[in-house]
Amino acid sequence: MNQFTHDKLVQMRLPGMAQEYKRQMDDFGIEELTFDQRIQLLVDAEYDSRHNNAIKRLMATAKLSESSASIEDIHYYSDRHLNRKQINELSTGHYIRKQQNIILIGATGSGKSYIACALGNRACRDKYSVKYIRLPDLLVELQIARLQGTYKRLIHQYKKCNLLIVDEWMLVPTTETEQRDLLEIIESRYRIGSAIFCSQISPEGWHSKLGGGPLADAIMDRIVPKSHVIMIEGNTSMRQRV
Repeated sequence: MNQFTHDKLVQMRLPGMAQEYKRQMDDFGIEELTFDQRIQLLVDAEYDSRHNNAIKRLMATAKLSESSASIEDIHYYSDRHLNRKQINELSTGHYIRKQQNIILIGATGSGKSYIACALGNRACRDKYSVKYIRLPDLLVELQIARLQGTYKRLIHQYKKCNLLIVDEWMLVPTTETEQRDLLEIIESRYRIGSAIFCSQISPEGWHSKLGGGPLADAIMDRIVPKSHVIMIEGNTSMRQRV
């Protein structure tokens, strides 16, 4: 192996190609391949390396509560009344390309977060930027940002991700300041990003928890009309079934 060539590949930040070059030099049968075939292996190795590293970065940034959740491992027990076709269609990411939302409704332990994270995981693998956060944590972040003078910067961070996953949505009533903060984020993402909302109550019950006034109307109007609603039923917690 030409060590200088290998080192140059590393210095040029082509680790996949460098690793494949080393493998080829240690492979006694490599001479049976044509020059074009060997080049293709080098290029494919670098492409795969960059693709996998990009996904790792997206997954790390997403901070999914269940990073190993996958579409393939979703359980379709009869009492859950999940529509396998609907979830598989959503897993293609068409809702993200159309800037649509998903609303997951179910009781505690129904598996809302798992499905949301499975969709988030798939989005990362399709190279969409994803951000997962619980609503209580989001509201605290916004409060701190306002005090530290970084409010606009934080809003921009939530604006730029392709998919925002908000867990524990409308679990408790919100203050007027919190409602304004939520409207700021939702408005900034309207028509440019998608969101998944995990909630224990249906959208009809959100209005009162959002204050029941004009702010609630504005927030609801920017979420509900373009959302896919998934009701998760069943009397047995998924934590007890696993």
